[in-house]
Amino acid sequence: MKIKGQRDYLANLESVAMTDIVLNMFIFFFISFSLIYTFSPGKVKHLDVRLPNAASAAPAKNTDQVNITITNEGLVYLDNEKVTEKELKKRMYFIHKTNPGLSVVLSVDRRVQFNNVVHTLDILNELGIKNLNIAAKTQEQ
Repeated sequence: MKIKGQRDYLANLESVAMTDIVLNMFIFFFISFSLIYTFSPGKVKHLDVRLPNAASAAPAKNTDQVNITITNEGLVYLDNEKVTEKELKKRMYFIHKTNPGLSVVLSVDRRVQFNNVVHTLDILNELGIKNLNIAAKTQEQ
């Protein structure tokens, strides 16, 4: 008479535990990598802004410039870094103080509410910034 040991039963439990561990690791790495990709600063380097069309749009000639971008969600970026209105005012004050002849390029998505643009222009006007360019694309683009 052959007596069957408990070895088969333990092997089944070990395979269930191992499957559970592998699935948990898969879920952990899937969530981690998706969060890393979502909040990576490299993704923000190129802001998707649909500029309005203009018949007389010309490329900017000044290389010494600051870029302010307003996205269609109303978010404001100063040189591809997200800022609030207070931060924008504070940082533009120091930038303008160190280089008064600095050119400011304002890129605004065509779907932005004009109120957001007025707030930004008001900040620049309050700081005394006169060298302002508004970005547009030519109609054939």
